[in-house]
Amino acid sequence: MLVAMARKSATDDPLAPVTLAVGQEELLLDRAVREVVVAARAADADTDVRDLTPEQLQPGTLAELTSPSLFAERKVVVVRNAQDLSADTIKDVTAYLGSPAEEITLVLLHAGGVKGKKLLDAARKAGAREVACPKMTKPADRLAFVRSEFRATGRSATPEACQALVDAIGSDLRELASAVSQLVADVEGTIDEAVVGRYYTGRAEASSFTVADRAVEGRAAEALEALRWSLATGVAPVMITSALAQGVRAIGKLSSARGGRPADLARELGMPPWKIDRVRQQMRGWTPDGVAVALQAVAEADAGVKGGGDDPGYALEKAVVAIARAARSRGRT
Repeated sequence: MLVAMARKSATDDPLAPVTLAVGQEELLLDRAVREVVVAARAADADTDVRDLTPEQLQPGTLAELTSPSLFAERKVVVVRNAQDLSADTIKDVTAYLGSPAEEITLVLLHAGGVKGKKLLDAARKAGAREVACPKMTKPADRLAFVRSEFRATGRSATPEACQALVDAIGSDLRELASAVSQLVADVEGTIDEAVVGRYYTGRAEASSFTVADRAVEGRAAEALEALRWSLATGVAPVMITSALAQGVRAIGKLSSARGGRPADLARELGMPPWKIDRVRQQMRGWTPDGVAVALQAVAEADAGVKGGGDDPGYALEKAVVAIARAARSRGRT
């Protein structure tokens, strides 16, 4: 699937020597990477993909990865959070941009903004293919995203159905994309408001976010009740694992951030101020070890709901219990 809702530069070839994906919307960033990888493997099924964090891309690493090979293999090198690269590594990348290697596609994921702007400017000056992946903070943007998701599948949904889906699901693009996929898979013909209502009406009390909130607050019984009701009302298991992951990551991000006003922390962490206040309340009882345990539980549940286990519901129940226990880890012996 193409990178829905992402604006691209005039050079729209996924196999351009350098692709620059700019923004903080994780779903669109992941799709930008996937589009390049799919195109590369269509050209060469044996394409080698290297997906690197700033810590993994040390000075000299890029030169090693992009040096000529005896087998002239095609390679995709993905650099995440490029704004966090060290000054010496930025020099390496900037030098590479002036003379990119053949059969190599470099994908730089950059949050935008002031940090790492020198690299951003250098990539643009070098003519990199650019994909804009901004956070969708406005309801109108999310509505347009849902419409584009339906169009990408070749299916028709009424304007009322799209609006009802946004109202029911909320602001998380991964959940919106999952909901569209579920409806397209389950329903024949045009998807209207009545169909969305059957799947998601009343979801405010049984949403994946409610499950996550109760779990990270250590309220295991309430989280399990919300989980079972969510599954019974048709919420896709993958949407629940996504919400659990977001809930635990928010705890981890805020617990490692320096103190400050909600507005300052919101800018630093990419969360709305109201969420900063809520996560602060949820943080009580959490420890760094608890966050690590909870993230592992989410990873196991994610594998379980995506085919790694026989019972997605059981995998989710195990994760919810583990997260709720981790939320009460402070003070336990």
